[in-house]
Amino acid sequence: MYKFNFVFTVTILLSSLSLTGCISTTEVKTTELTPLKFENQMLPEEELLDVGITIFDPSLDALVEEAEEDMPTFPEIRIAEARYLPFLLMETIQSTGAWGAVRIIPSELEAVDVTVKGKIIKSDGEQLIVDIDVFDSKGQRWYSKTYDEKASQYAYTTRNQIGNEPFQNLYNKIANDLLIYREKLASNELRELRLVSELKFAKRFAEQQFSAYLSQNEQGIVSVDRLPAQGEPVLMQIKQIRERDYLFIDTLQEYYSSYAKEMQPPYKQWRQESYQEVISMREMQRKATNEKMLGAVAIIAGILGAGNSDGSVRAASMIGVTAGGYLIKSGMDRSDEALIHVEALEELGDSFEASIESQVIELEDRSVTLTGTVTNQYQQWQQILKEMYDLNYGE
Repeated sequence: MYKFNFVFTVTILLSSLSLTGCISTTEVKTTELTPLKFENQMLPEEELLDVGITIFDPSLDALVEEAEEDMPTFPEIRIAEARYLPFLLMETIQSTGAWGAVRIIPSELEAVDVTVKGKIIKSDGEQLIVDIDVFDSKGQRWYSKTYDEKASQYAYTTRNQIGNEPFQNLYNKIANDLLIYREKLASNELRELRLVSELKFAKRFAEQQFSAYLSQNEQGIVSVDRLPAQGEPVLMQIKQIRERDYLFIDTLQEYYSSYAKEMQPPYKQWRQESYQEVISMREMQRKATNEKMLGAVAIIAGILGAGNSDGSVRAASMIGVTAGGYLIKSGMDRSDEALIHVEALEELGDSFEASIESQVIELEDRSVTLTGTVTNQYQQWQQILKEMYDLNYGE
């Protein structure tokens, strides 16, 4: 009876573990692409909202947690992605024909009709998760949503490498949700948003004069109290300054576009290799875990059988202890192989550093040179615009 229980117990445990291992490798990834929604009517200029997409939050703190879980982490790549993914989203939103200007902005700006903020939660070539937060110039939050997409197993085949974005589905979903929300707004609401943006921009230069046109409730929502007179000289001057501001931001778009084009080839290669490495590492870790568990079961079963009076059972139990020890060692060896994959992935992150070149801007009375990061240069530019306004209409 003891012999029967020993064999039966070991058999059941081993079968269960083997079945668990088989189930863990089964995963279905869809290749269906969400169709992009397009604007089906011509909107008047006053109702075309401009969209500003901020540089994404790379969420480097989350990378630390992934590193603690022995997942591959690449701070350099994540920072590069924080600039690259907004560009892909911008192109997608722009292609719908439903908006005014769609731009990447270096930092959150109050005077933008609609602002899209993003945070990268996970990006490893196989899976992309981003948090998206959308709000307008009045301070109204449109929505906050997490988008989660897995690349198809065919995404990185040679046939699909040219002109194919593995996570285009995610960008389509964001663009569609954005348009669905905007379609809920009436014409007068769209026009008011554009007016609020204009008055907010004017307030940055002449706060005392333009504060009277706007008010804010306890929830922080801005509304228009009254309109400035048509043809007001100060407002006309500020409109000209705003046009110059747009020209500068459009110059930054050229930088982002150039950056994205330069980044695209090595980034595609990284994602393809990362996809394969992540799959391989997961398989290594699964096998390592299963083999350690099988080894532990074999050792326990061997110890239980060692005290049996039946010589054949005792012999089998000793073999079980030896085999169990081998399986545990094999599992640890596979864990070491997984670490090699991690190290191989980490080496791919060394080349992703970029900085914008200094820009020389010709003004009516002088030339100015902007230096530093995109954000720093834009802050310098804002200061120059304020000086230009104060020179002519200083309060």
